[in-house]
Amino acid sequence: MRASVCLTVTWKMAASVYRAGNAAGKALLSARSPALLCLKRNRSAVSYAQTLGNLPDTQISTLDNGLRVASEDSGQPTCTVGVWVAAGSRYENEKNNGAGYFLEHLAFKGTKKRPQTALEQEVESIGAHLSTYTAREQTAIYIKAQSKDLPKAVEILADVVQNKSLEDSQIEKTREVVLREMQEVDSNLQEVTFDYLHATAYQGTPLGQTVLGPTENVKKFTRADLLEYINLHYKAPRMVLAAAGGINHKELHDLAQRHFGGLSSEYEGDVIPVLAPCRFTGSALSARNDDLPLAHVAIAVEGPGWNSTDNVALALVNTIISNYDATYGGGKNLSSNVARTAAEYNLCQSFQTFNIRYSDTGLLGVHFVTDKHKIEDMLHVAQAEWMRICTSATDGELAQAKKTLKHALVAQLDGTTPVCEDIGRQVLAYGQRVSLEEWNSRIDAVTTKSLRDIAFKYLYDRCPAVASVGPIEQVPDYNRIRSAMYWLRF
Repeated sequence: MRASVCLTVTWKMAASVYRAGNAAGKALLSARSPALLCLKRNRSAVSYAQTLGNLPDTQISTLDNGLRVASEDSGQPTCTVGVWVAAGSRYENEKNNGAGYFLEHLAFKGTKKRPQTALEQEVESIGAHLSTYTAREQTAIYIKAQSKDLPKAVEILADVVQNKSLEDSQIEKTREVVLREMQEVDSNLQEVTFDYLHATAYQGTPLGQTVLGPTENVKKFTRADLLEYINLHYKAPRMVLAAAGGINHKELHDLAQRHFGGLSSEYEGDVIPVLAPCRFTGSALSARNDDLPLAHVAIAVEGPGWNSTDNVALALVNTIISNYDATYGGGKNLSSNVARTAAEYNLCQSFQTFNIRYSDTGLLGVHFVTDKHKIEDMLHVAQAEWMRICTSATDGELAQAKKTLKHALVAQLDGTTPVCEDIGRQVLAYGQRVSLEEWNSRIDAVTTKSLRDIAFKYLYDRCPAVASVGPIEQVPDYNRIRSAMYWLRF
């Protein structure tokens, strides 16, 4: 299970090494000539711009039944190909919540054509790896394989997506696996905290439901329930076949036509799944557990949906706040105000910013892990930084944030699987894939004033949602938290 979360990305940069073999060269370097430095800066800038311009385009085509096919050909010997479906817990109700996650696990239990053992052997025989995940608005099934095995990979994907084995014995085995995983997820405190955050922020709406669903549902899912879910959501117009690596788009399109062309685009009784609006409620939810050594706390305001242009400025806001882990080191020398304060006064073990986006709404906030006696202090520091950015963000920190964000966007697309996932998610959400060159232009277009204005729009005097898990002797006072979302001036 994964949510569409925009987090600060850690990356590595290869340093260019200039070797001066003679005394003149060494003298030139040590003199740090302005002309030389200018030349190096310009060459670096041109190189970065050229790199973005030389990236392969994403090609998109559509089958007659409405299924979209998208790919990027990087010429690599490996590829990743997968199907992204507009299905997840937001499309579910109280009765079938968790059905999407249950079906995700059935993907590994074989198909009508391939029993489980045969499916595993066939995937292993081509050195491939089959993976799945379910989020609140998207479900994905993808295979990483050698480029020459693309036809076989697409054929296996089509079989898994369209012909899942729904035998009673396989359903019972899957039920046991899912129930066991639900117990394991309860020990992942970060995931539990974000589930609580959704539960309180979107209370009474489908987005407040967990992806796994309640235990009662998992225990009683039947073959009929799962078939109903498949027939409602697994339709061609709700799917994207995405691929990245050594991919020929025409070949991929032809394979899609052969294996997915018969996928239905019609709904029984004209019942088309439509996302209902999910209201955001400023509120707090706390789960006390004194057996835990540290508390997990998340605070968030309502952010924009996938298609909002404000997301770029908000990504820069999160980049300015940055993230922190006590094991990183740096202390007082960290560039982030929040990280520097947290390190200097030992306010937390770690924190990270996030921007979780959905079709028409989102969660923009900070998650941190801290001692139970420092929850209020850490909340105060994080909220104070929000207010400072709304009113006093500087040109210098914006310039640094732009560089950091650009590098992070490039670094996170290292490999065919991240690129394939980026294509699938964007085409499903936007109907297109925004190129890195376009993201670069949008980042450059953000000014200090527009950054402040957009931060003010979403953060200043807004009611936050707060979720906390751990040894919380006293639940943080929501009225105090709310009052820290604006500054009083006298």
